[in-house]
Amino acid sequence: MTGFTVFPDLAARRLGGAVLEANDEFFARKENLLEPEPPKFDPDRYTDRGKEMDGWETRRRREPGHDWCVVRLGIPGIVEGVVVDTSFFRGNYPDRCSLEGSSASGDDLADAEWFELVSESKLEGDTQNLLDAEARRRVTHLRLNIFPDGGVARLRVHGEPMPDLRAVIGSDGRGDVAATRSGGVVLDASDRFFSSPDNLLAPGDPLGMHDGWETKRRRGPGHDWVVIRLAAEAEIDRIEVDTSYFKGNYPDTCSLDVGGPDGAWSEVLPARRLGPHELFTFAIEPPTIARHVRLNIHPDGGVARLRVNGRVTDEGWRAFGVRWLNALATDAFEREVLSCCGSRAWAKTLGETRPLADFSALLETSDAVWGGLGPEDRREAFAAHPRIGERSGSAWAETEQSGTASASQETLVALETGNREYEERFGHVFLINATGKTADELLEALWRRLSNDPESELREAAEQQRQITRIRLDKLVRPVAPSPRDGA
Repeated sequence: MTGFTVFPDLAARRLGGAVLEANDEFFARKENLLEPEPPKFDPDRYTDRGKEMDGWETRRRREPGHDWCVVRLGIPGIVEGVVVDTSFFRGNYPDRCSLEGSSASGDDLADAEWFELVSESKLEGDTQNLLDAEARRRVTHLRLNIFPDGGVARLRVHGEPMPDLRAVIGSDGRGDVAATRSGGVVLDASDRFFSSPDNLLAPGDPLGMHDGWETKRRRGPGHDWVVIRLAAEAEIDRIEVDTSYFKGNYPDTCSLDVGGPDGAWSEVLPARRLGPHELFTFAIEPPTIARHVRLNIHPDGGVARLRVNGRVTDEGWRAFGVRWLNALATDAFEREVLSCCGSRAWAKTLGETRPLADFSALLETSDAVWGGLGPEDRREAFAAHPRIGERSGSAWAETEQSGTASASQETLVALETGNREYEERFGHVFLINATGKTADELLEALWRRLSNDPESELREAAEQQRQITRIRLDKLVRPVAPSPRDGA
């Protein structure tokens, strides 16, 4: 079996997955694809259109082309592989299928750009067809193409969750950093006999004993455990262990370690007693920085949910931001980084260097790309900035120019005059890294630079843009700073 099935199903209904559209569903409706239960076969189930199967089934195609349906993932992510389940479709399954992915901000896909995730592949009937994904890009929507027609019982989309953590976690960076909806993922577990450990990180209250993680009865030494990679590095201060519905099979105690998987584990919560069908809250004292946690249950049993509460660290935001940028489709990446530097050549070239190893590599590569651009590309970046002292509607620009907010009318008039003289002399807006500078300091720099020759001033403005770009790249990946579009 292909290893991608250890990842959560990003299209699961309980995560918000939905089938949005299909070109045909004559025999059986498209929504059946995402039913959480395994498909069933009822030999007596007929409608006025014929035999009704537990899946999505199109009519027999009598003209060229193929059938398709569009699925919105419950959580955006990097698709590792899909299971195209044709259970009970024996003489009416598709001959082949392919999958395409897209990244969109909503469900209006009229102008969506689709890229190939799984190339056209042969299918077998009455089988769970496991197909590895090829593209390493963040996906919000899928299009399943079947050739030429037929029926599919279920579609499971396994992958690494990658939501926009800035939108999921509060502005203070606090939240459940283990939740699947945040981007947490189970890396390994000692036992998956009765149910998947992915259930531990699922949203909402558990629905029953089946909706948790339960291990088989241990007959030897040792204990069971599950390793979770948090959505980002965080300072954790509290965990919640929910044993709802586990009444005669709950663990006796639990403990928590941080560290690994590359290094040693360190215990941050010693063994604590658990009980049946109850929510337990344990403080982590002192709060501890972690990227991975290991929940130990002694000796075995079932846990319905695990919540790991904490605050994402600055380094956690930066690391997540680089992973997120690496995974964006090309057009989405360029749209994001253009808020940091308005040169399209810079954005395009920066995107071509991906994957970037870390935040330092992002800054260093940005500098190198910027340094290789010509005068026209640099002027394009300058043109994206408002004049010093003007209100632009951009929260980033107004924050950077906050030193002008309390400037006297005399200083503002002088800045306006200086901006006009500067643009007449050099042909572009006066550009300066205004962060932390007062209005008088900005005005002084403006008068000084008016005496530069054009070539020297182009170099000076380019250096100021380089500094601004580095600051804005940091703002881009950390939600503590306002969005450049806030207040627009």
